[in-house]
Amino acid sequence: MLEKQIETQLDNLKSQLDELLSRHEKLKLENESLRDQQDSLVEERSRLIEKNEQARARVEAMITRLKAMESS
Repeated sequence: MLEKQIETQLDNLKSQLDELLSRHEKLKLENESLRDQQDSLVEERSRLIEKNEQARARVEAMITRLKAMESS
């Protein structure tokens, strides 16, 4: 009888361990995917900031030229 209980407990522990390992693998893959996504978003943000700065510089240059034309 005691052996049967121990065997049942061991089976339960094995099932729990299998589930834990499965969850761990799933979370590891999800974490890797999220890190890749974050890297992509950081790169995109950097590109957008650069484009914004270039656009701002062009607009400021146009304003300067317009003011120069106005005062001529």
